Amino acid sequence: MAPKHRTLLSALILLVLLSIQHCSGGGEHDYHDALRKSILFFEGQRSGKLPPDQRIKWRKDSALHDGADAGVDLTGGYYDAGDNVKFVFPMAFTTTLLSWSIIDFKRNMGSDLGNAVKAVKWATDFLLKATAKEGVIYVQVGDAFSDHSCWERPEDMDTLRTVYKIDQNHPGSDVAGEVAAALAAASIVFRSLDSSYSTLLLDRAVKVFEFANRHRGAYSSSLHSAVCPFYCDFDGYQDELLWGAAWLHKATRRRRYREYIVKNEVVLRAGDTINEFGWDNKHAGINVLISKEVLMGRAPDLKSFQVNADAFICSILPGISHPQVQYSPGGLIVKPGVCNMQHVTSLSFLFLAYSNYLSHANHAVPCGSMSATPALLKHIAKRQVDYILGDNPQRMSYMVGYGPHYPLRIHHRGSSLPSKAAHPARIGCKEGSHYFFSPNPNPNRLIGAVVGGPNLTDSFPDARPFFQESEPTTYVNAPLVGLLAYFSAHP
Repeated sequence: MAPKHRTLLSALILLVLLSIQHCSGGGEHDYHDALRKSILFFEGQRSGKLPPDQRIKWRKDSALHDGADAGVDLTGGYYDAGDNVKFVFPMAFTTTLLSWSIIDFKRNMGSDLGNAVKAVKWATDFLLKATAKEGVIYVQVGDAFSDHSCWERPEDMDTLRTVYKIDQNHPGSDVAGEVAAALAAASIVFRSLDSSYSTLLLDRAVKVFEFANRHRGAYSSSLHSAVCPFYCDFDGYQDELLWGAAWLHKATRRRRYREYIVKNEVVLRAGDTINEFGWDNKHAGINVLISKEVLMGRAPDLKSFQVNADAFICSILPGISHPQVQYSPGGLIVKPGVCNMQHVTSLSFLFLAYSNYLSHANHAVPCGSMSATPALLKHIAKRQVDYILGDNPQRMSYMVGYGPHYPLRIHHRGSSLPSKAAHPARIGCKEGSHYFFSPNPNPNRLIGAVVGGPNLTDSFPDARPFFQESEPTTYVNAPLVGLLAYFSAHP
């Protein structure tokens, strides 16, 4: 089709998106305020000994003996969601995406950059502990089944804090590959801030990747009874190996990682499942990340990754997207599974990052009979962010504490139970059930938390038992940090 017709079709998609935004009550947003709150959220998810500058005051020290039964110090890190377990797989992905947000958008973060860096370091300090023993990676702290049978504050936690690990006899290339990616990405963040810490992160990333590559296998095969059905690796470990290599190449510029990527592109299935990106599936992220090199003219031998990235973009566009990607009447990206907002923020982040790479190369994405310009990709990403912040049929912000109307009964133990200051006495495992089923708003606001969000019909039950809709996670917020940073400077 002629370029003129492609441009017309691109304009048509833009008009459809604009009409959806108008019907959903589009308005101006304070992206800087939302950015500040999205970073603050991570302080509410902290485990361990809290620092003096802790800003979410209703949280107190918790899980101070993690790892003791195994003879290691595994205190610190993040609770991934509304429970009290530390799952390293999603924690590492959160770290990678927080780091990527800073790497690409730190110039837009202003005074919030320092707190964003602290959020990364709270995770990397823990990941360094989890990888300190040669040939072993600790991948989970806490028995998820006993934890999920209780509703109690992390400060009161008395459920099993069982420690789970991978080693050469029980491999986990998926979680190890993600940890390597997280450490490598974070090393870039700290390169100009703390060179010795950056070097420590990068050296550890190299060792962890070597372990992941040498002892191949999925951690949910080795630790199935502990990690499934919570964070099973449904997608296989191959993508995490490529993902780890891609970040190590970006951090080191060493030829061996580039050669690894070229050699293993087909073997590790770089082009698979192009319309998904999250803690379990890194394919789209790999292709977008590597495509930056191609678009800058520095890696013509990696052109196939750009082709894959273009295909990913086309698979998400409204009107021509893949059957697994739908848009609600209000314009929200909807994919099957738990916690839909993880798809919204992660896919939107890739749209924004790729649009910037395309802009520098003066390139657009050919999608059959149309052309997806960088401006169109930015608009789609911004539309998703605006939906989260309140431009939707419910007129509700899905970020706690942002705007006049937001979820009040989120599925989160610490938020829903009285704080230690309000109720110093211990609240036992089953005593918390009263608060779980209560229709009252949560007594503690977890500022900045973005919940799982509405369904395909834009409806949202603001109730704790509906965990798919009402539970926040760290890996929803991590890519949103980058999105909000950009739009705070380019509204």
